[in-house]
Parts: sequence; structure tokens; C-alpha cells
Amino acid sequence: MDNMPLRKTLPRLDESLLTHLPPFSRLDRRQIRTILDLATARRYDAGTAIFEEGHPAERFYMLLDGYVRVIRITPTGEQVTALHIPAGQLMGIAKAIGRDTYPATALSATESIVLSWPTRLWDRFIADYDGFATETYKTLGFRLAEVQSRVVEMATQQVEQRVANALLRLINQTGRKVDGGIEIDFPITRQDLSELTATTLHTASRLLSGWEKQGLVQSKRKRITVCDPHALVVLSQT
Repeated sequence: MDNMPLRKTLPRLDESLLTHLPPFSRLDRRQIRTILDLATARRYDAGTAIFEEGHPAERFYMLLDGYVRVIRITPTGEQVTALHIPAGQLMGIAKAIGRDTYPATALSATESIVLSWPTRLWDRFIADYDGFATETYKTLGFRLAEVQSRVVEMATQQVEQRVANALLRLINQTGRKVDGGIEIDFPITRQDLSELTATTLHTASRLLSGWEKQGLVQSKRKRITVCDPHALVVLSQT
């Protein structure tokens, strides 16, 4: 995990990087400067593990730029994508859920810039910085709600509905407007999509190919663009 050619220290960062992010939005520049001076800032190449499932939770993290895939390993050794984290969110916050090890692995889906702090500072941040705790637990609530929604989908929906819902969630979280639709703004393969929806690669590929022929999506070079979001909404509810 400590592969220095892939993980590079960045120069001193400006306070303005944190002022708009929810955990720090109520703080003044002096407080933010203190927080930044306690942080380590690193750039991770795409596909690099930022932290790994089961390892001691020695640090917690803030994703400044890029996207991160959260991966779980099943008892049989299979890799499953649990969720995606966009820029501006805390991660690796094992302390907030009463753990001393990371419950999952975080892989950079794109080149990413990440701040991190020693876990021993967690209680100090909670005590000293207004809004840090409330915003952190709000983030945990959103993630729990997303996981619960996926559990319900897997129990009650057909595969076509699950894949449509997964694409809608991704464009809502990370989508950017491009010619022809809304693109998921990080590389995502059909294998990733199959893991997110508890289906097979064959089924996910068949659905995407069919939707491409209908003009609902475009899929190429690990990039997926939703051309007709309304049609996917209809499919997700059918």
C-alpha cells in the first residue's frame, strides 16, 4: 500500500480547498489552516489502494479530487464494489462506526488527491470543530441509505431494474453533461456494473448492448453515457 512512486506528496495546500466542504464549512480560515497543517496530502494514480479492508485504521481521509471505488471481499474471495465516493467526502472513518480496522478497501477510480490525518486526531476534531461531527454522521447516513436501497432492490427487483437504478445513481452522484447525454465521470467497466447490481458480467453486457441499440446509453472505453435518463427511470420502475 505504501508504494511511493504511485503515491506522491503534494506541496502546501491553501485553506480555500476546504472552506466549501461540509465537514469544515462552519470553520474560519485559521481553524482550516490548523487542520491542513496536520494533514498529509497525496496524489494517487488510478487503481491504487488508499487503504485496505481489515488493515488497522491508522488514518482517516478526505477525497479532494477524483473518485474512489469502495470494495469488499466476500468469504469466497470475490471482489464486490460496494459503492463509489465522489470528491468532497470523508472516507476511511472507521472510528465513527466504532471500528479499529477498515471495513472495506478504497481504490482510486481515477487519479485522485487525498488528504489524511492520524486517527488519534479524530476525537479532537469532533470536540473542537463545529459541524465536523454532524456532517460526518450525515455522510454515514447517506451511505447507509444507499446500501439499504441496494439491498431492497436485490430482494425485490429484476436485473434490468437494478442496472437501470445503478446507472441513475451514478449519474446523479458523478454525472457531467456531454454531447448526447450525461456521462458517468470516471471509468466504469461492465464488470464494475455487474458487481454493483449483483448480476453476471454476461447479463450486464447484454443489457447495456440492448440499451445502446435503443439509444438509451453509450458505452465505450470504460465510459458510460446515459442518453435518455427518463427512459431509464421508466425501466427502473417497471
